Amino acid sequence: MPEQLIFAMEVSLNGLMTGVMYALVALGFVLIYKASGIFNYAQGVMALFAAMTLVGIQEGRVPFSHLINAIFGTEVHHLPWHSVPALFAILLTVAVMIFFAWAVQKVVFHHLVGQEPIILFMATIGLAYFLEGVADLMWGSEIRTLDVGLPQGLNLAIDETTYGWFGYGFFIDNLDIVAAIVAAVLVASLVAFAQYTKQGRAMRAVADDHQAALSVGISLNFVWILVWSLAGFVALVAGIMWGSKSGVQFSLSLIALKALPVLMLGGFTSIPGAIVGGLIIGVGEALFEFLVGPMIGGATENWFAYVLALLFLVFRPQGLFGEKIIERV
Repeated sequence: MPEQLIFAMEVSLNGLMTGVMYALVALGFVLIYKASGIFNYAQGVMALFAAMTLVGIQEGRVPFSHLINAIFGTEVHHLPWHSVPALFAILLTVAVMIFFAWAVQKVVFHHLVGQEPIILFMATIGLAYFLEGVADLMWGSEIRTLDVGLPQGLNLAIDETTYGWFGYGFFIDNLDIVAAIVAAVLVASLVAFAQYTKQGRAMRAVADDHQAALSVGISLNFVWILVWSLAGFVALVAGIMWGSKSGVQFSLSLIALKALPVLMLGGFTSIPGAIVGGLIIGVGEALFEFLVGPMIGGATENWFAYVLALLFLVFRPQGLFGEKIIERV
């Protein structure tokens, strides 16, 4: 088999894994937009906040310690314990994200019911910058490592198998494989929740028609708190995967920009579409960089993703699986 073809296969497989990571972020956008019509610009910052909160709890840090020390002249940094088990820290972070969902609904969006979509979108921009500042005050701005016990490094089974087949071992990170499994379970769980539970059916009813949902006794406040809680949980999962891969730092919030082409391809209202769009973008940008990058120089993956997204906006603005946007106006 030609050497270039083997390399392209490895690049494609790694692209699939990267696409799954993009899709994890896109899922949060889809959940909120599908149920409320709000494009949540803050989803990437939510992933950052969740990851920083998880690391802070794991390390036993005192929230807002920098602010407390500056005001009172103290030197308080850690609680009596200096480490918290990963599972317990994750559960506490989930509780924090649920409280965040409740606060967002009560403090912000409860007062914006009935406003134009652009007003709601601008509110999420303000929320993003506010949340980023709160994360900085709570936990500091240092780059931190995140370790919740997920396997990382070369997958030996794939390396040995592909070496036996092609005489060349593929490098696939164990963390990417875990992310793919988690994403598959997450999508299946969300689809099952939306289809077969009372709360899921309420979410779908609100997504179809707010006024009709209200007329049959469905609480918009409850549904939106539920949706933001689910989006916060998805943000936590994305934050764990990306934080474990590249460290917890403020650039983590920029992964939302990589989710935008995914949404444009898969559709803003489709949970499975987020996964399909992520896989297409992941493989496409990896192959484009591999085949075209050396000829034109420089990074080309962003160019590919956004040009493809632009083509979809022109010829199929609802994406592969989404509803027609005009129907939601």
